Amino acid sequence: MEAKAHRPAWKTLLAFAIIYFVWGSTFFAIRVGVREVPPFVLAAMRFLVAGLVLYGWMIAKGERSPSGHQWMSVFSVALLIFVGDYGLLFWAEQRVPSGVAAVMMATIPVFMALSEIVFLRTQRLTVRLALALLIGIGGVAVLMSHSLGSLKLSGAPIDKAGAVALIIASMSWSVSSALTRKLSLPPSKVMSSGAQMLAGGVLLALTAAALGEFRNFRPWTVSREAWLSLLYLIVAGSIIAFTAYVWLIHHESPTKVGTYAYVNPVVAVLLGYFLGGETLGLRTILGTVFVLISVVVITTTRVKKPVATLAAEDAG
Repeated sequence: MEAKAHRPAWKTLLAFAIIYFVWGSTFFAIRVGVREVPPFVLAAMRFLVAGLVLYGWMIAKGERSPSGHQWMSVFSVALLIFVGDYGLLFWAEQRVPSGVAAVMMATIPVFMALSEIVFLRTQRLTVRLALALLIGIGGVAVLMSHSLGSLKLSGAPIDKAGAVALIIASMSWSVSSALTRKLSLPPSKVMSSGAQMLAGGVLLALTAAALGEFRNFRPWTVSREAWLSLLYLIVAGSIIAFTAYVWLIHHESPTKVGTYAYVNPVVAVLLGYFLGGETLGLRTILGTVFVLISVVVITTTRVKKPVATLAAEDAG
């Protein structure tokens, strides 16, 4: 790891600012884009271009292309991340405000914790963790409900189909995170991500074609604003922000870098309110607070392995 004394503080601050604010703003950019471009087509264009750039950059630097076996793993992960997660997110943002979509997607750590407890058995359920999970689920319930007990929440609850799509998207990301630990992927983080984006772009394009999205897509009718949102998603959201993230992972602790998960939803909610005219009522505020409390508690809780796992490790 590079010595901190030889690393200008402004580089670290800039990298954090990028993953905080750029990634937080991508939800609003998606909302702008899907007003005119079919969701899976928009997602396919974003990740095909970004994937080609990152993959081509690594090949130019002399990095080895993934092997045939690694490409199979890449496509498996890409199906979950880019079709199951991003594809559904882009689709849902036709129905759900960008800020609320960001808050719903912030529940990913909740589903990751649940999968570790129930399926992987790598985490033990504690009182602290159980309360955090209940608070996170409660936050989602607030966003989807008409009232909170006797308290009438202002505004209409979010679209049910959009909410379900976002929940499935969060679960899909959680499953992919567990799967990446078991699959053979390229050792280089940048090459692996570039290959996954490229594979994801191909799978998203095939999904868009299967759904008939290309038949009704007329590129010449799309406004400059929508094209600029796509350009922003490709350059800032995928290439620049990802590069900043990889740089930070190599120079700062994962706990510090992981704080972007707390900031992104807040940035998305505020941008949606100030730039997109989205409602910022009691429902959104309470739902956001509940989800963020849950995420902070879950991500700062020390892993407690099940007794069976500990016994197996002692025996080894």
